[in-house]
Amino acid sequence: MSNFLYSLNATVPIFLVMILGKILRNKHVIGGEFVRSADKYVFYAALPVLVFKDLTENDISKDFDAGYVLFCFFVTLFIILAIWGLTELFMKNESEKGAFIQASYRSSAAILGLAFIDNMYHDAGMAPLMIIGAVPLFNIFAVVILTLKGGDGEKKADIRTTIASIFKNPILIGILAALPFTALNIHFPVFVNKTISMVAATASPLALLSIGAGFEGRKAVKKLKPAAVATCIKLFVLCAVFLPAAVWMGYRNQELVGILIMLGSPTTASCYIMVKNTQNDEALTSSIIVLTTLFSSVSLTMWIFILRSMGYL
Repeated sequence: MSNFLYSLNATVPIFLVMILGKILRNKHVIGGEFVRSADKYVFYAALPVLVFKDLTENDISKDFDAGYVLFCFFVTLFIILAIWGLTELFMKNESEKGAFIQASYRSSAAILGLAFIDNMYHDAGMAPLMIIGAVPLFNIFAVVILTLKGGDGEKKADIRTTIASIFKNPILIGILAALPFTALNIHFPVFVNKTISMVAATASPLALLSIGAGFEGRKAVKKLKPAAVATCIKLFVLCAVFLPAAVWMGYRNQELVGILIMLGSPTTASCYIMVKNTQNDEALTSSIIVLTTLFSSVSLTMWIFILRSMGYL
């Protein structure tokens, strides 16, 4: 029950902020121009800073476990490539592919993961290592996939233009900027850390307000089938396939919960901002975010109960 209540505490506020965005839009407190401006700000400023912060603020040098990082890295890589390949094989609607692929694999690992593990163990444990192994791949492949699938839904013929668009993406720039600081374990002065934290903290609330304000129920209903499939993959299939592998590898407690969050936490709200800024399917993305957030309180609690019952937590 305590795990279920915690999961509700983690997911219900996300829904409430989305609902607030919808209410404010209906009451004309915010309008289309606010949503467009907020999307651009989050995409070009807040999200890159958030990624930079996630990769640089955790000191992983003392407890660095290369095996754990590589496990998270290769599992994430396999998942992305498998979902991408299966989507290309089975999904007929070309315009939905980019949004479907990204939302099916990309978790709220950095935002939800550390808080979730700290709540259970009062210690982040190996969670920062999970972030190092998985989150850069989440973002890099999101940039690549959405760039290739953006616009009219067809792959861009000009390879040089595509590559240039990928490396100009603010998220990728944030990752590349963070790498030397992470590798050398460089610490910033307090006033710099506070500034970075303040800007990063604006990413999720503004993204959620934008999702709520831009959510269109009629369009979402039309996307219900692919959204339901993506939700099933995100919350249940990935965990069912890869949690046994993690247990077999000997991971327990914080390490195992970190992998659970990597695999089965709800789709991050930042997916929506990236989709809108790359001309992909925003209605499908918002539907997946809503569904994964709604059902994650149940699914995460179920997985935690199963793992605890088997003595792994």
